[in-house]
Amino acid sequence: MASSAPKVPEKEHHESSDSIDRKAQLLAEQISKSKHLIVFTGAGISTSAGIPDFRGPDGVWTLKRQGRVRDLKAVNTLQAIPTPTHMALVELQNRGILKYLVSQNCDGLHRKSGMLPDRISELHGNSNREYCKDCGKEYIRDFRAVAAYEKTVHDHRTGRKCALCAGPLYDTIINFSESLPAQPVHRAHHHAEKADLCLVLGSSLTVTPANEIPEIVGQARNGKLVICNLQNTPIDHLSDLRIHSRTDELMIRVMEELNLPIPPFVLHRRLALKLESSGDERRRLTVSGVDIDGTPITFLKSIKLVYNRRIARSEPFVIDIRGNLDTGTALKLELEFMGHYGEPNLEVTYKYTGGKDAEILYLLEYHPYNREWHTAEQRSANGGEGIGDDMDKADDGIRLPNAPEF
Repeated sequence: MASSAPKVPEKEHHESSDSIDRKAQLLAEQISKSKHLIVFTGAGISTSAGIPDFRGPDGVWTLKRQGRVRDLKAVNTLQAIPTPTHMALVELQNRGILKYLVSQNCDGLHRKSGMLPDRISELHGNSNREYCKDCGKEYIRDFRAVAAYEKTVHDHRTGRKCALCAGPLYDTIINFSESLPAQPVHRAHHHAEKADLCLVLGSSLTVTPANEIPEIVGQARNGKLVICNLQNTPIDHLSDLRIHSRTDELMIRVMEELNLPIPPFVLHRRLALKLESSGDERRRLTVSGVDIDGTPITFLKSIKLVYNRRIARSEPFVIDIRGNLDTGTALKLELEFMGHYGEPNLEVTYKYTGGKDAEILYLLEYHPYNREWHTAEQRSANGGEGIGDDMDKADDGIRLPNAPEF
């Protein structure tokens, strides 16, 4: 909240390029030697994506405290592109170097960039995630998973119902004076106690109890703490290496020192298609988004069976098919996405193999810089084919005409 920020913000310090080069080399050496690296991130890693921080000179809370209005419009978090820092962390994760990520950010960019759900604790929630208290089911949305109606700040009901038990769904945002989620906090503490190196990126480390995580490493006998933030922090005295720079300036250099690439952002989607018998000569095709851990994801606006006028516009996306289906029949589906990154419509083909029930998982990759889709297909065992775990059979998706411009 605004009262948590001083009216006169902490001064920002910018080190020289030579100094950042030297410290990036030292940090790369420490990362190379580390056996259990964890990273702790704050709002500062998203500022280059157009998302403001909170306590900087033009931070959200700073401006409110001063009664000022932002000069430039902030980027919608749903349309923000993960930064070089986000993507560098994904590369470190995928190579087994980064063991765990603890984040205070609610913008959802870490998960969108490719951080695996079991490798991250989002201590303050995720604006794209909601959950059911009754059965524990989580849902990832390609929209802000908050209530569309006016309510009190501590009323977390979103107005939607759980698809499994019909219980009310709640957003995951943690407001001031509210307790942090127990399981993510437990995992964060567990990895902090194992860590021999903790890298803090873009956090003022003023919000408790989240700031206790890097403090654990800084106080450990065999732990090293590195802090990269433009403003001073309350635990700078615990750091073994202190860098006053923007996170992208540091991480681009660090990855160069490690001789590792920073991958471009690619939007990954997983689409499940299930064909079930629903009676004599009747079948039901259900289409849904799913995360790598099985969590349902909402990223479609509509689906349409090509050459059929009927369009499914709400979840669950279901199309009923009457009549016999011959083995080898191709059912072509046109997918319409939320379009935050200008995703054009995509056509995928479900080939009926003659089984009673069959389920296919499509791995979709969208490249926002050239607006191209790539797809790969995995068929479940009851559909007669083996399931792979990669994009080896990737083909270019079909881009349909009249798609929105990006």
